[in-house]
This record gives sequence, structure tokens and C-alpha cells, in this order.
Amino acid sequence: MSGVRPGVRLAVDVGRARVGLAASDPAGSLAFPVETLPRDERVVQRIAAEAAERDALEIVVGLPVSLSGGDTPSTTDAREVAAALAAAAPVPVRLVDERLSTVSAQSALRSAGRSTRRSRSVVDQAAAVIILQHALDSERAGGIPPGVIVEPD
Repeated sequence: MSGVRPGVRLAVDVGRARVGLAASDPAGSLAFPVETLPRDERVVQRIAAEAAERDALEIVVGLPVSLSGGDTPSTTDAREVAAALAAAAPVPVRLVDERLSTVSAQSALRSAGRSTRRSRSVVDQAAAVIILQHALDSERAGGIPPGVIVEPD
């Protein structure tokens, strides 16, 4: 028996220009790409609406810490977006460590013969898939929800 709570999760890869979205199946087994959104003043509302439309259990936001575990400017940015989402979304928001998710996504796309330049929007979605799949696998292995709950702004 799986240690994963049933329900759709939505994952977010926060970038400066774009935000990648991924979702899981209702069983919480498999992550798949959804879309890439422009990073603008409506992005939080669009993600919250996507979570409501999918009747999501939670939103998982990737937290890009340095390899040593420290904060970076992107870490602060992801925390701010997660807090805004926690205030706007109808479901809990969790921050999960996403070290190397974008690097892994770029590597996988290169292996598939796609250039990084032509695949920028796909990289964001692929990174969100990696974040979500890691969160699902972590919950399955440990039996507890991944990451930490974010308090609203």
C-alpha cells in the first residue's frame, strides 16, 4: 500500500520570467506538465484558479536553495510567490527543496535532442514535473507530506 494521500497536486516552478506548472493524477502517482505562464501580476490568481479547477489537494512550490542548502535571490522570490499563493489559493501550499530541478530538466531535454534556447517554456514545465514527482516519491517513501506548509501573507 502506498503512503501517498490520494488527490491531485499542482506544482509550481517559479522563475523570473516564467512559471512552470505540473499536476499529478488523482492517485498521486504520476506528475505531468500542464503549462508555462508568464510571470506577471496575474500569475498567482491564475495558479489559484488552476488549483480550484482541478480540485487540487495542495500546491507544491519548488524552493531553489543553493547546493549547500543556503538561500539565494531565487529562494526569496519563491518564498514570496508561495506566501501570495497561500493567501489566494483554496488549498494548502507547501515549499519543497528543488535543488537541481531546472538543471535536470535541461539535461533531459538535451538528451531528447531539444536545444535549451528553443525549449525555454518547456524547461519550466519539465522542472515543475521533476519537483512534483520528487515530492510524490518522497511522500510515498516516508509516509508524510513533503516540505513545509506556507502561511499566508
